[in-house]
Amino acid sequence: MKRHKLHIMMFSVHGLLRSESMELGRDADTGGQIKYVVEFAKELSNHEMVNKVDLFTRVIADKTVSDDYLQPIEQVTPSFRIVRIQCGGRKYIRKELLWPHLDEYIDKTIKFIKREGAIPDIVHGHYADAGYVSLQLSELFGIPLVFTAHSLGRTKYQKLLEDGMREQDIVKRYKIDHRINIEERVLRQANLVITSTNQEIKQQYGMYENRAYPKFSVIPPGVDSDKFYPFYHDMLPETNTDETEWYAQASILQELNRFFKQPEKPLILTLCRPDKKKNISGLVKAYGEDLELQVMANLAVFAGIRKDISDKEEDTRDVLTEMLLLMDKYDLYGNMAIPKKHDFEHEVPALYRIAAKTKGVFVNVALTEPFGLTLIEASACGLPIVATNDGGPKDIVRNLRNGILVDPSNPRKVAGAIKKIIADNAKWKEFSQEGTVNIEKYYTWAAHTEKYLKQLRHLVTHTSNAEFGTGRPVSAIGKRLAKLKYFLITDVDNTLIGGDDDDLNMLTELLEHNHEHVGFAISTGRTVDSAVSFLEKYEVPTPDIIISSVGTEIYYGEGRHYDQGWNTHISSKWNRDKVKSILDSVEFLSYQEGETQRPFKISYYMEPGKDRLAVIHSLLAARKCSYNLIYSHQQFLDILPFRASKGKALRYLSYKWEIPLENMLVCGDSGNDEEMLRGEPRGVIVGNYSSELEKLRGLKNIYFAKREFAGGIVEGLQYYDLISRAQG
Repeated sequence: MKRHKLHIMMFSVHGLLRSESMELGRDADTGGQIKYVVEFAKELSNHEMVNKVDLFTRVIADKTVSDDYLQPIEQVTPSFRIVRIQCGGRKYIRKELLWPHLDEYIDKTIKFIKREGAIPDIVHGHYADAGYVSLQLSELFGIPLVFTAHSLGRTKYQKLLEDGMREQDIVKRYKIDHRINIEERVLRQANLVITSTNQEIKQQYGMYENRAYPKFSVIPPGVDSDKFYPFYHDMLPETNTDETEWYAQASILQELNRFFKQPEKPLILTLCRPDKKKNISGLVKAYGEDLELQVMANLAVFAGIRKDISDKEEDTRDVLTEMLLLMDKYDLYGNMAIPKKHDFEHEVPALYRIAAKTKGVFVNVALTEPFGLTLIEASACGLPIVATNDGGPKDIVRNLRNGILVDPSNPRKVAGAIKKIIADNAKWKEFSQEGTVNIEKYYTWAAHTEKYLKQLRHLVTHTSNAEFGTGRPVSAIGKRLAKLKYFLITDVDNTLIGGDDDDLNMLTELLEHNHEHVGFAISTGRTVDSAVSFLEKYEVPTPDIIISSVGTEIYYGEGRHYDQGWNTHISSKWNRDKVKSILDSVEFLSYQEGETQRPFKISYYMEPGKDRLAVIHSLLAARKCSYNLIYSHQQFLDILPFRASKGKALRYLSYKWEIPLENMLVCGDSGNDEEMLRGEPRGVIVGNYSSELEKLRGLKNIYFAKREFAGGIVEGLQYYDLISRAQG
C-alpha cells in the first residue's frame, strides 16, 4: 500500500523570517530560531515521506524593514513555502506585544486552511507564541501537536530575577506570567516536545508543573555543510569556491583590518545578539583584564546588526553601550573589533574560516544557552570552541570533543581557557580536527530530519480521533467545518423545542440524513451547559456549533472547544463591573442570580414600562460605556459587549470558516433573534413567534412559517430548498 505523505505546518510567528539573507542578531527576536526553522523546513521538504511543509509567520509592512516580509507566499522549494499571515496590524513589533493579537492570527490561519482545502497532518509550534497558535489548531482539527520551545519563560524569569530585575518589571516588560501559563498549557496538550539537549528536559522543562505530560525527544539541530565547511578546503587547489564566497571573505577581512594593528594574530571570535544573557561584557572583561591574552590574540565581537545605537530598544542599547565603555576602559583600540553588520548568508561562514586560519577560537560564554547553534557552525569550519558550562554546550563539547567548558561568570577562567587552546598548537589542531570529523556524526540536518520523521510516523500511526498519546479527548470538528458550505442555525427555546415531538423527530432525521452536506448550530440565550442538557433531554443531535449566552460565547463539537478568538474580539472596551455598578441602583431592574450571569453578559428581569429602555441607554451612554442591549419576551434584559450578539457571532463564524451568509438558514421566534435574522442569511420565523418580530414581515430573506416550532424550521428548509442546494 502506498504510504501517505505528510503535510506539516510549522509556526514561527514573531520574527523577521525569510528564506535568504536572514537578519540574525538584528534584535532579540531574530536569533537562531529563525535560522533553525528555515533550514530544517528546507531539509524536511526534500524527504520522501513529506508532501509539503508550510512555515507560517507574520506579514510585516514597515518602512524600517525589507519588503520581503510583506510577501504573502514565499515559495522556497517546490514543496516548502513560507506563509505570512497578518495580525496586530502590519508594523514590526516585539514578540511580547503580539500576545493580544494571536487569536486574530489563528482565525486568519483557519481561513487560509479552508481556502487551500488541505488540512495538515501535524502542527508544530516554535516558541511559546507559536505553541499557543498550534495548540488551538490541534484541538480544532484533531491533529497531533509538536512543540519546540527554543527558550522557556521560567528559565528567563529566574535569570532576570538573579540579575536584579524586579518581578513587576519582568511581568510588565516581558509578559512573563502569561508566557509561562501558555507554556504550561502547551506542555499539557502536546503530543511531542522536541529538545536539543537532555539538559533542557531535566533542568528547564523540569521547572514546569506539566512536565510529565508530553513525550520528549532529544534531536539536536544540524548545520548546512554547503556553507559551513572546514577552513582548509579553501586552501586546496581543486576547491571550486564561487565568486560570492571569495567576495564575502575579502569583505569581512577588510572590515576586521580596519580595527586591528596586527591582523595576523589569532582571532578570538564571538557572534551573538546584543542580549544581556549573552554575556558580551563578560568576554570583554576577560580579554581586557588579561594583558597576556591581548598580546597573544585579537578580539572580534559581532553583536548583531546596527546603524545607530541610540535608535535601539533600551535593553539592546544598554548591552552595546556597556561593550563600548569596556572597550574604552581597557583601552582595547587596535586589538578589538566591533563591526556594525554582517551578511549571514556568506560573510558569517567566511568569518569562522578566517578565525580558524589564524589559529583562533570561537567563544560563547552566555549566562544560559539552551543549545548553541553558533558553536556547531564554528566547529564545522574547524574552529575550536570555548563555551559556557550551562545548557546545550555541555552536550556539544561532549559529542565533538573540540573545546573547553567554562564558568561564564568568571573572567579569569574564560581567559585561561582561551589561552590554553591558542598557546598549544597540538591542542588547537586536535580540537579543530575533532570538530570537523564529529560534526557529521551528530549535527547534520539529514540526521535531524530522520529522527524527527521517525517520531512523527509513530504519532500519525498511533493517533486516532478518539485519543492522542497524552490521553486527552480530541474532536476533529475543525475538519468537518472546513468542508461544510451550508448551515442551519436555530434558536432553542420556543423555536427548535416546545412543539410537536413528531416535527422535532422529522427535523433531526433530516439533519442526520444530510450530515455530510449541512452543518447544524444552535444560537441561544442559555448557557452552554444548560443548552446541552436541554438538547440531550429531547434527544437532539450534538450541534457542530453552539452560540450561547445571547451570542457572547461560541463552542465547537462534542468537546465544546471554546472559540478564544471570539472572546478576544468582543472583549474590546468591555467593562462588566462598571456597567453593573451603574445599573445596580435602577429600581425597575432585578438582577438574575445563578449561572445566567457570564463574563460577557449581565442579565436582568425587567417588566415592560414607558421609557425604561431609554433610561438605561441614557445612564450607560452618560458614563461612556460600550455595550449592546438586548430585550426579549417582554421580561429579559441582557447587557453585552458592543461587539457581541447572536447576529454578530453568526457573521464572525461566516468570516472565520468562510461559510457564505446566504448559505445559512437562521431560525428564531423572539426579539433576541432579530439581529441574526436580518441581512444576508436566509431567515425563518416560526409560526409561534413573539409580536416583537412582526416588524420584520415583508423584509427580503425573511420567511414567516405557518407551522410552529420545529415544524416551522422544516417548512423553512423546504421553502429555501437548502438541502438540495447543499447536495448539488
